[in-house]
Amino acid sequence: MKKRVTLTFPKKTVHQPITYRLAKDFNVAANIIRAQVAPNQVGKLVVELSGDIDQLEDAIAWLQENDISISQASREILIDEAACVHCGLCTGVCPTGALSLDPETFQLTFARSRCIVCEQCIPSCPVEAISTNL
Repeated sequence: MKKRVTLTFPKKTVHQPITYRLAKDFNVAANIIRAQVAPNQVGKLVVELSGDIDQLEDAIAWLQENDISISQASREILIDEAACVHCGLCTGVCPTGALSLDPETFQLTFARSRCIVCEQCIPSCPVEAISTNL
């Protein structure tokens, strides 16, 4: 099972090896999508957690016990079809291949299920046709 969550760390837990503990103690893989962590500051980490459902629940409970707040990542990429010029610049920065150009029509295609909402495509769009829903 996979869950995409945002972890918010208080200053006191920023120094803890969270992803290591998730893997070692709970057998939960943490794919880091976005990180904003600095010493002595509140940190944010967007991760996709994967593992057995019971292990995921145990890992989430452990995170909460360590004062790390968890929220479901509900953001998603939006593409304004009317504004998109199908230039393909976004396809070059998409790490998962969620954005691609159809080889026959040269139209942009978006596989939402492959998107990890890393937002790398947003600044690459010259006509600002890509945004998030937040």
